[in-house]
Amino acid sequence: MSTTLPFRDLHLDANGRLVLTDLNGDAHVGVTPVRAHPISAPDEGLSLVGSHGHELAWVEHLSALPDGPRRLLESELAAREFHPTLKRLIAVNTFATPSTWRIETDRGEVDFVLKSEEDIRRLEEGRLLITSTHGVQLQVPDRWALDKHSRRLLERFL
Repeated sequence: MSTTLPFRDLHLDANGRLVLTDLNGDAHVGVTPVRAHPISAPDEGLSLVGSHGHELAWVEHLSALPDGPRRLLESELAAREFHPTLKRLIAVNTFATPSTWRIETDRGEVDFVLKSEEDIRRLEEGRLLITSTHGVQLQVPDRWALDKHSRRLLERFL
């Protein structure tokens, strides 16, 4: 399947910045890839945004790009989208917010502060997205798959 690229070239410069050459031949340094729907449809809708905050190109499906640009964008997105997976809740210091949670993630154990119950976002199929006071978003792929102790602690905040 042949796809028409919404840009001429995409590469990293010597300083590690993403450079997009648009269809007019203009080079834009410091481009940021931004997913339209990072959780519900990560392959669909990717905006390539210039350093001034304007969209330079739109990619309908990341998977439709040739290997080189696709791998480069996937690498850039992975560095930008840090969403550790919560595996279990170890302890919570209080059931009122703000509260400090001790959890185990796929990256190890960590303490974080939950500012309010509104920082726990319910998604479809039992998934959750929990945002710490530092802006780190923890994903819970299936809250019903957590161990009994973790579910009991979590339910106090839902």
